[in-house]
Amino acid sequence: MGLKPVERGLFVERIVIIGAGPAGLTAAFELLRRGAGYEIVILEESGEVGGISRTVCHAGNRMDIGGHRFFSKDDRVTRWWHDRMPNQGAPSFDDRLLGREKPLEEGGPDPDREDRVMLVRRRVSRIYYLKHFFDYPISMKLQTFRNMGFARTVKAGCSYLKSTVCKLPETSLENFYINRFGRVLYGMFFEGYTEKLWGRHPREISADWGAQRVKGLSIRAVLKDMLGKVLPGGKKNKQVETSLIEEFLYPKYGPGQLWETVADEVEAMGGRLLKGCRVTGFRTAADGSLTAALYEQEGALKELEGDIFISSMPVKDLVAGLGEAAPTEARRIAAGLPYRDFVTVGLLVNRLHLKNETDIPTLGNIVPDCWIYVQDVGVKLGRIQIFNNWSPYMVKDPEHTVWIGLEYFCTEGDDFWRMDQAACVQYAADELVSMGIIGSREDVLDSHRERVKKAYPAYFDTYAEMDKLIAYLDTIPNLYCVGRNGQHRYNNMDHSMVTSFETVDCILSGGVSKEAIWKVNTEQEYHEEKQE
Repeated sequence: MGLKPVERGLFVERIVIIGAGPAGLTAAFELLRRGAGYEIVILEESGEVGGISRTVCHAGNRMDIGGHRFFSKDDRVTRWWHDRMPNQGAPSFDDRLLGREKPLEEGGPDPDREDRVMLVRRRVSRIYYLKHFFDYPISMKLQTFRNMGFARTVKAGCSYLKSTVCKLPETSLENFYINRFGRVLYGMFFEGYTEKLWGRHPREISADWGAQRVKGLSIRAVLKDMLGKVLPGGKKNKQVETSLIEEFLYPKYGPGQLWETVADEVEAMGGRLLKGCRVTGFRTAADGSLTAALYEQEGALKELEGDIFISSMPVKDLVAGLGEAAPTEARRIAAGLPYRDFVTVGLLVNRLHLKNETDIPTLGNIVPDCWIYVQDVGVKLGRIQIFNNWSPYMVKDPEHTVWIGLEYFCTEGDDFWRMDQAACVQYAADELVSMGIIGSREDVLDSHRERVKKAYPAYFDTYAEMDKLIAYLDTIPNLYCVGRNGQHRYNNMDHSMVTSFETVDCILSGGVSKEAIWKVNTEQEYHEEKQE
């Protein structure tokens, strides 16, 4: 039947944590670090840790699933990262060869000699549209206007000015974007990409998505940022919009390295991590509290009794696992919550057919982008990652090869999801050829595909009733929902960690209200102001 509660003389209570991603591992680590005397058991469905923040290694080349820049306006998170992996104290391999200067931490590790280290990386991202590359976010510079053309620039300017006066009711994501950028820029840079990402037109998506991801970014924010950089007393990194930061931290071997490190520390402190355990249901008491998690492991159904449950599993699956213990209305809302899945195709090539027209030196003079957003609706491709620029240690031979990740948004079970790997790689290579990014299919030296389920909680269908579902979940006294999928909220990695900080604070203080946990990444002030 699985693990049973231990003698109370050894532990106060058992806390069952579902999911070994950033939220679950942060909760486990904090509970053990703060020495509260709990028995900690983590149930992880896969054979790996890190969730969507894991690093995949293929033939010596590493893939970051989703692209994770380490930047937070919450100092608790920044300190936590630093304690696990200190910032570099010597130049990285590529910075040293190219003579690029980066801030170094006195006494910090040398990344050429030590693995447990955070690199300081330059954030460069662009948009691919109209066979041209635009800055991301859109910058008001001469090259932007040249790429757009005179007529389109005039139309965009007039459209933006109109949007500052004639505001639309923010009843949809479409209106949210138009209010901030004008209808012309919305049509150029947001409409097609958003539909590609979600499989729905922006008019069908809640404006909450914009509040979550675009936040305070607007033409006004871009101009303010530009002026702040050129005027005396210009802003420092943490004072700008998150989407406008120019530097970020990054583990030597990708985000998964951090979470593998944390998992090791959790086990060293006495926590138990059980992999290959897919939670399928729960046992409940008369008062609605959870008493045990039911899970499958190696084809056998087992159960794990617990006193407190912290869940980062998709809330849709969580409620389904409660069965008839959950009210009919809650089950209906949860069952209707939508998700978007994606496929990442890794391609190893000798070179890219893109000119580095920036003043940023790179190995092999490749373009300096961490990622490129593909707005062109003529291709299915959504985003390109260039792993060489995330970290030179992600690539087996960064001086002579380029390792890229192509991200395709899809739905589990659709044609693209079910496509066999060889056909998928061929499809991806052909799109790169059509975009002029590589010369031919023969340029591909190696490849690898990763499929990721429920990567993006979506803001349509029954999401509009999410408050009702939260109200029900809060009636379960010993259940805490954390992380991106646990809250059905598009949390960044740092937001997911903060939900666990708040959860641990609540548990250790004996608090009853879970409001602080659900409020993470909901208030505009949280997004735009540095947290102490």
